[in-house]
Amino acid sequence: MNVLRSITLAVLPPIVGLAFFILIWVGISMVAPALPGPAKTWVSAVELFSDPFYQNGPNDQGIGWNILNSLQRVGTGFGMAALIGIPLGFVLGRFKFVNDMASPIISLLRPVSPLAWLPIGLLVFKAADPAAIWVIFISSIWPLVINTAMGVSKVPQDYLNVARVLNLSEWKIATKIMLPSAMPYILTGIRLSIGVAWLVIVAAEMLTGGVGLGFWVWDEWNNLNVEHILIAIFVVGIVGLLLEQALLLLAKRFNY
Repeated sequence: MNVLRSITLAVLPPIVGLAFFILIWVGISMVAPALPGPAKTWVSAVELFSDPFYQNGPNDQGIGWNILNSLQRVGTGFGMAALIGIPLGFVLGRFKFVNDMASPIISLLRPVSPLAWLPIGLLVFKAADPAAIWVIFISSIWPLVINTAMGVSKVPQDYLNVARVLNLSEWKIATKIMLPSAMPYILTGIRLSIGVAWLVIVAAEMLTGGVGLGFWVWDEWNNLNVEHILIAIFVVGIVGLLLEQALLLLAKRFNY
């Protein structure tokens, strides 16, 4: 009975919440007939995902290709941000002078809207695809830098004192002491960063075009296909949820 009760308590609230969401959606669609209801959207989704990888030219491809292209851009931009942001965060957290020097620059650039960086990317790279990757990079690097620096700065001083007594090199201090101690902060920064990257890519692709979820949403809006826009919203949410859950599973493996 306890097991059954635990399963019920775990499963029932999400089902009830989803049912309320669908009822609200039905009510709004009845008040605003231009908004498709759940049934109509479901039929369109079944048809759409029955052949997600078709290709009828460069601007007419299945939703599967759009998802993969968006994920590829996010992976590239986020990977570049991680390669630069995490080591930079280590340096800022380890050396107070460097941190004090960089803090005004980070405080100035971090609040800038991601799309404000898009014209700079187009100007420098002269192409839409690298400009979109640039926007992802510059938007997702700040959580990595800040959280890594915070984690490194919070390493207990006793650990560093022992390392000084043992005459450890700076490399060993970074890899054997700071990295394990700061890992929870780094993983939190990664989670925040990948979330920002996935949010930004849709808006960036709307403006740059090409194959991707953002361009697909804008194209469907131009075709007044509202069902596909709603489907895209759910796809973006589901993919973002899967990315976050994967990172949560990764974080549990590094619980120091």
